[in-house]
Amino acid sequence: MGKTGKQTWSFTKPVYLQSTGTVVGPLEGEGPLKDTFDYIFDDLHCGEENWELAERTLMNKAVHTCLQKSGVDQTNIDLFLAGDLLNQNVTGNYVARQLGIPLLGMFGACSTSMETLATGAALIEAGYAKQAIAAVSSHNATAERQFRYPTEYGGQKPKTATFTVTGSGAALISTVPSPVRIESATIGKVKDYNITDPFDMGSAMAPAAWDTIKVHLQDMGRVPEDYDLIATGDLSGVGTPIVRDLLKQDGFDISEMHEDCGLLIYHSDQPVFSGGSGCACSAVVTYGKLIEDLKKGIYNKILVVATGALMSPMMIQQKESIPGIAHGVVLMKGDG
Repeated sequence: MGKTGKQTWSFTKPVYLQSTGTVVGPLEGEGPLKDTFDYIFDDLHCGEENWELAERTLMNKAVHTCLQKSGVDQTNIDLFLAGDLLNQNVTGNYVARQLGIPLLGMFGACSTSMETLATGAALIEAGYAKQAIAAVSSHNATAERQFRYPTEYGGQKPKTATFTVTGSGAALISTVPSPVRIESATIGKVKDYNITDPFDMGSAMAPAAWDTIKVHLQDMGRVPEDYDLIATGDLSGVGTPIVRDLLKQDGFDISEMHEDCGLLIYHSDQPVFSGGSGCACSAVVTYGKLIEDLKKGIYNKILVVATGALMSPMMIQQKESIPGIAHGVVLMKGDG
């Protein structure tokens, strides 16, 4: 592995995304990407007694689906990189308790999908692990209870609000050749433009996405046209035009190849306000539809930039602004 430019890791030894697992809730299962998910639960409880147990079930199902598709036994996995939105990463921690795989718990809010994937790929290439699983999850009801209002409260929300995706995505990373190669990763900086409204995550995260995409292109000496797709995590209908405008001011026009996972996962007439968000948003879209499109040859090279709002309920109560971060990973057609 070598560092390219200021913030980008280039994986000179081939690292591959061997298999994936995607599990979602009922609303996501009614969206336009329903046929790209491995499993759809028909209720938010996922057969469990409470929301937190339901989220744990989502991640468990995603991880085991990923393993089943690869044919690899979990005893042969060297490392489990996991994250979620709940305090102390309890979903990932408790799933790891059952798996018995060495754990690196990671938190980057909704950017954790690409943070775990990038870190896993770096550790694989460096030889510290032969096979690793990166997994994230989110659940609409657990996130609402922690960050805003319990689902039962029924509080009204503005149109700028995002809707936390119920789901989990897992990916198996290894050096075994496969149809999808992990080429590089750009690690983002924390950006804070003094947004204080927790019901406007798109505005809070857009500057971080702008900075990471700009730095990635500069580090790699590329232009947007070098990618078939540049996908952001969950900027929604609010943050999407902001990131496009910011990049255009720097001479990078991504309007022709940019999509946002928070807009792809739901139909425009579903009750999701400005679009989807949550750790699972970018994970289930990337590990489902985008990976399938790479395998089919619809795309040859894509840049996925997952975005996260690094606030907590306590910081919002103390009137702090919301820092944002974005991590990018380049996925390309492999040779497996």
